[in-house]
Amino acid sequence: MAIDSRRWFHSELSGLAAEKLLIEKGEPGSFLIRQSHNSPGNFTLSVRRKDSFAHIRIQNTGDFLSFFGGDKFATLPELVNYYREHPDQLKEKNGSIIELRHPLMVDDYSSESARWFHGRQTANEAQNLLLQKGKYGSFLVRESVRQPGSYVLSVVTGDSNVSHILVNHLPNSKFDLGDGHEFSSLGQLIDHYTAFPIMVKDGHLICLKQPFNVTRLNVSCLDQRITQLEKKGVRGKRVTGFWEEFEELHQDAHEGSRMEGRRPCNLAKNRYKNILPFDATRVILRDADPNVPGSDYINANYISNPAFLLEGLQPSTTLTKDEKKSKETEINKDREEEENEGNGENARARSRRGRVFFSSRPQYIATQGVLPGTIVDMWRMIWQERSSIVVMLTKENERGRNKCEKYWPTEVEGSLLLPVPLGTLKVTPMSERNLISHVIRELKISLHQRLTREGRAGETEREEDDSFTVFLLQFLAWPDHGTPSEPSEFLDLLFNISSYQENMETMGPMIVHCSSGIGRTGTLIVTDMLLGCIREGGLHTDIDIARTVQAVREQRSGMVQTEAQYRFIYKAVQEFVSGLLLRVKLRNALKPFGIDYTNLKQTPRSEGCLCCTGTATLPHSSSFTLSSSLPNSSHGFWTSRSINCQRPVPPPLAPPTASTETQKGFTSEETSVTTTAAGAGPSSSKRWYKLSSASR
Repeated sequence: MAIDSRRWFHSELSGLAAEKLLIEKGEPGSFLIRQSHNSPGNFTLSVRRKDSFAHIRIQNTGDFLSFFGGDKFATLPELVNYYREHPDQLKEKNGSIIELRHPLMVDDYSSESARWFHGRQTANEAQNLLLQKGKYGSFLVRESVRQPGSYVLSVVTGDSNVSHILVNHLPNSKFDLGDGHEFSSLGQLIDHYTAFPIMVKDGHLICLKQPFNVTRLNVSCLDQRITQLEKKGVRGKRVTGFWEEFEELHQDAHEGSRMEGRRPCNLAKNRYKNILPFDATRVILRDADPNVPGSDYINANYISNPAFLLEGLQPSTTLTKDEKKSKETEINKDREEEENEGNGENARARSRRGRVFFSSRPQYIATQGVLPGTIVDMWRMIWQERSSIVVMLTKENERGRNKCEKYWPTEVEGSLLLPVPLGTLKVTPMSERNLISHVIRELKISLHQRLTREGRAGETEREEDDSFTVFLLQFLAWPDHGTPSEPSEFLDLLFNISSYQENMETMGPMIVHCSSGIGRTGTLIVTDMLLGCIREGGLHTDIDIARTVQAVREQRSGMVQTEAQYRFIYKAVQEFVSGLLLRVKLRNALKPFGIDYTNLKQTPRSEGCLCCTGTATLPHSSSFTLSSSLPNSSHGFWTSRSINCQRPVPPPLAPPTASTETQKGFTSEETSVTTTAAGAGPSSSKRWYKLSSASR
């Protein structure tokens, strides 16, 4: 019964317009879903009854989607399919059933929001774009400049050839290529010619193999892309480019099997009845008791870096021939520099981080907030996976509702003893640090096994111990509604996570959870993936945020729940990149004075690039103000950071006459240099962190 949800999602409809459309094109039982006008971020289900209409609000909390008081779902398609398959579950107050029989299709569901639609674009612009980064069979659809109202299908048909095919918009509102086939929408036209090649006049065939993905961008162009996405979209004043990108993601249903979570023995282990792990990627607890049904189950999924994200770091995937040669030269230079620095701890840390990033093993586990009955299962998973980093993105209670059971012991409570099939897990609190935005708890987990052996004197028992340290980082700055207003504190959290990871010789997947394990959890995982890609590839890496979210959703349903969370990922990456640019400028400015920061990785160089053209304008000093270079939105992450300098200290230079900053002498071999944003205020100046190579 599941159908493509893009067909029944109408983003720009008011309630009256929805009723008019249902009267004109629907019948009793016809339905559609639209963006809520009265409650932005939520949705409305509009259904035509026999002699009336029903408009039902769909709540989008950021953790799940639901009718108020109803079952909870990860995606819109899952919600719609459930109520179509269980019609008796959706009722009016008087008890009458609301049936969802016939989805009312959008006439043209993907002309403007589809990834292959590039809007108004000239033939030369489309050709240059496709030849630079496309490949044979790549295609896009654009608005015709010469014939307004029509469209053009541009396709790569050879090494240096792009064919442009006019798509006629007929008086009957249909589309065709002039070959006799008519389609109700551009989407249907593209679907048809993706399956069946286009035959042109000279007899040769043109194949549509893959759409040219407009969401892919170079990191150096991130500011411009965000500016474009913040503009209002062409389909209505209320729709931005962020919403148009996210809308298509939110409608894609991933129909993976979730049978294990639906087994009767596992129902009580799910915080939300319909937010279940995919069977293909679920975490299986290997120490399960075969006599206890479901003892291997936990609502959690492995999440791996998508393959295309790693391929994006290779020069052959997105660059032209000339760019490939230049890029290979840059990479070789970077490798030589890292080999020269390889004797230090920073180089070893970078090597560990790189091995983790490029590993074929899962790097993350996404799971739900712990329930009273799943505390033991949570620690079983931590032990099994040797996960030294656990990230909690919720408070125990928010808005009067339990979001996660407290599953860790405090120093006052002492050790937590948990019986497991292999023996007893002991969780011992070691320390707790309360920072501005999050709490870091250090815990020691050990397994105590009793092994029985038979000897001459009969059976004897001995106890074996094994242990490792777990860092539980609980983020407290996520508001009850929406997302943090600025990403700086979120980046603080990721910075600390990265610092811990670099000091670990071996580590299992990082476990991330919120309440449902999909909204905030997906936001952190996708952001961390993208930052890792930029760390490894430098400031000229290609990234694709939309495709990364889609790839993560294929491993756990509904990851990144709201347009606000999707926008927040863009903003977090933007601020991270701004910080990298700042440090590169700082390094280039101070290099003539003999200061070499071994914790700043050399980024790929490009002639004329902002990150590589810094000039020596700053005096050598242990403390100075660099006010104009800090990102405007930074209030915490890039403000007042201490940078560890390990080079011999040259004689101090006289301060410039225009500066009123107090110059402090060098007092040790490890000198702290602070960069403070103008107007940061005394409170921010107290926030000192030591920059590691994780932030290079």
